[in-house]
Amino acid sequence: MPHRRLAALMTASTLAAACAADVPEPTGPPLIPLPASVRMTEGTFSLDPGARIGLRSAGAAPVAEELARLLRRSTGYPLPVVRQEAEITLEESGGRDLGREGYTLDVTSDQVRLAAATPEGLFRGVQTLRQLLPAKVESATPQQGPWTIAGLTIEDRPRFAYRGVMLDVARHFFTVEQVKRYIDLAVGYKVNHLHLHLTDDQGWRIEIKSWPRLATDGFYTQDDYREIVRYAAERFVTVVPEIDTPGHTNAALAAYAELNCDGRAREPYKGREVGFSSLCTDKEITYRFLDDVVREVAALTPGPYLHLGGDEADSTAPEDYERFVARAQRIVDTYGKQLMGWAEITSGAVAQHWDPRAGDRAVAAVARGAKLVMSPADRSYLDMKYTRDTEYGLDWAGLVEVGDSYAWDPATLVEGVREEDILGVEAPLWTETLDRPDELEYMAYPRLPGIAEIGWSAASDRSWEDYRERLAAHGPRWEAQSVAFYRSPDVAWR
Repeated sequence: MPHRRLAALMTASTLAAACAADVPEPTGPPLIPLPASVRMTEGTFSLDPGARIGLRSAGAAPVAEELARLLRRSTGYPLPVVRQEAEITLEESGGRDLGREGYTLDVTSDQVRLAAATPEGLFRGVQTLRQLLPAKVESATPQQGPWTIAGLTIEDRPRFAYRGVMLDVARHFFTVEQVKRYIDLAVGYKVNHLHLHLTDDQGWRIEIKSWPRLATDGFYTQDDYREIVRYAAERFVTVVPEIDTPGHTNAALAAYAELNCDGRAREPYKGREVGFSSLCTDKEITYRFLDDVVREVAALTPGPYLHLGGDEADSTAPEDYERFVARAQRIVDTYGKQLMGWAEITSGAVAQHWDPRAGDRAVAAVARGAKLVMSPADRSYLDMKYTRDTEYGLDWAGLVEVGDSYAWDPATLVEGVREEDILGVEAPLWTETLDRPDELEYMAYPRLPGIAEIGWSAASDRSWEDYRERLAAHGPRWEAQSVAFYRSPDVAWR
């Protein structure tokens, strides 16, 4: 959980003085993330009670059914899914080179047509279609129309392949249903990775059958974890499990005395300090333990990455750390996964840059052939307070108003790191001070959508002035979804 060794880097929001009262209405639809191309056309489409959702390919069926489910609950319309042209038509088509997640969306007075090369691309396009409809479309109960969309043509594809959120379920535990809601809200902004921080000093939150005492209080059974993975996959989200090592391991050291160099079990820990715990890197049982954990977690995880943390290992000697990471890399390789870790880690396919003072680590990771996920703590950590008066969160990386979280670019953040070195971006949410879903949502919204846009939209198309106009229109959507969001004074909420 990388963040205790960083001094406060920021002052109050650099945009706090901006006057939000006179913000004009957006000239186009207030879409987040901003699509690659939007062209307004004539006409208006109206979704009527007799509308159908049509399929032009069998692979589109699951996405069409999900769209129908979303629209039925708020419109009250039956919206049957049919295998023919219809008022809303989804089609798998390889006509344009838009990649796995790209799509085109055409709206005329007669029809909405969504096309993509893959079901994943169709699903991303459905999120855009949701935002084109009135905000009340997000309601869980039937609402009155009209349900109209202005005529337009959109062609869209993402900038980066990895657009993630991280949820710390180790400091405070969150149930399967609570994680599902966090996924549902995030995919609306085209997030495609969920990084679960499953273990730390305070708790071990996933069942390991070969080491049953690890998880005893607030944890996911392996069936629970499978359900999260399944639910995420249906929404084209890849789960990235994190087992933090060799530090951040007090929960394991308390459960199994033999993992300590002195053979004595540690006391359970509920505080906020870091850097005091370490697996005993000289003992072979440590590597048997790691092998068992990686084997079981890898078998449960269809995605390519297994995150082993590696941060803030202050109680592990540097030479021991290097030896541990080298063996950990071989173990992860054995079970067919790619090693991912925080930027301190000296191996692996993916390094996660988090410390704004340590760009050299990111450069070193690139030099050894790793790709980077950019998660600068002073911009993308969602547990940072908005202002000094924010009820929840911490401020060790500074105060991060909504404008600050938007005002950065991955490809210019670290000198020596180029766009082609970057896999994507991630918005971590650490939970030392958060133990309820409404608190998670308050800290994530409205900042998470902006970070999602940084990962999806071209840098040249983004500006704070335009973004805050679009963001203002999402307040009613979150209200319809019962999201407890922060009403930043820098945004003229509608």
